[in-house]
This record gives sequence, structure tokens and C-alpha cells, in this order.
Amino acid sequence: MGEESSKPKSSYTKDTIISKELSEEAATLVDSLFTRVRLDGANFLTQYDAKDSFSELTRGCLKVHTIHPGKVSCVLSVKPSLSNLYNSMHGGAVGAVAEKVSIACARTLVGKDKELFLGELGMSYISAAPSNAEVRVDGSVIRSGRNLTVVAVEFRLKDSGKLVYTSNATFYHMPVASL
Repeated sequence: MGEESSKPKSSYTKDTIISKELSEEAATLVDSLFTRVRLDGANFLTQYDAKDSFSELTRGCLKVHTIHPGKVSCVLSVKPSLSNLYNSMHGGAVGAVAEKVSIACARTLVGKDKELFLGELGMSYISAAPSNAEVRVDGSVIRSGRNLTVVAVEFRLKDSGKLVYTSNATFYHMPVASL
């Protein structure tokens, strides 16, 4: 490991430490990434600075198509509010939609008497869904037992059927049965 030095930059604080082994070009790239995506009080609407606010952003873009026991299918419009700097669907939006569709799928089999606890959510970002595209989101329960439910979700471009994202969610049922 080389020595480290403090180099104040536009997104850096006076305490930021940048390794001398890192090129200036790499440091500038990291700096520009953080300055372009910074969400501070001036740039972020205060109405979204609350619990579960990302769900509010996705709710208007997601429409339920079909519901069957263990299966939920939706159509998602990738609006600018869900897009990143590259004009494709933001990874956080993918996660929020995957969580909502997974919960809906699990609820088709797990009664209201059991609280669901999301224990694991795995995402695969295979390709990108461009802004203004429509995406078919299909969720299906892989396994549902007494103590847990596993749901798989696929995101496919509606016009071509191309797979862009996948997700697997594991829900634990609360209260956990005593052994």
C-alpha cells in the first residue's frame, strides 16, 4: 500500500483521503460521479424524504395485468422519474418494483394472519430498460411453506420480450413457528 494524501476536490471534504496510487483521471471520474448524482435538500423534493417514499415514485408507473394464485403480472412504464443518468431504469427502481411484485405474489398464497419479513432480495441486472419503455414484470412463487416463501421476478421489455432484470426474494413468515 502506498502513502495516502488529502486532495480537496469539488465533492470531497477536507478529510477525504485519496491514495497516491490512484490516478488523477480515476479520482476525477469518481468525483464527477458523486457530483452528478448528489441528492441534497435543494435538488430533492422534500415529499420524497420519508419512509417508503420510493414506492410512491414507482406506484404511478406500475399497473397490474393479471393475478393468479402464486403469480402476478404487471406492466411497468419506465418514466423519467425512474430513470438514471444513462436514460435507463435506475437500479433502485428495479429493486423497489421487484420488492412490491414479490410481496404481492407472496400474499396470493400467504394469509393476512402472517406478517412477511423480507429476508433476502437478490437482483441480476442483465441489460437495461430504456426510458419511456414498457416492461412486463412477471412474479411467481417458487416455494411456499409454513415458515418461508420464495418468489422469482422477471423483467422483460414488452415489445421484444428481451430479459433485462431478474430477482429472487425470500420472505420469512412471522411469527416464526416454535420448534
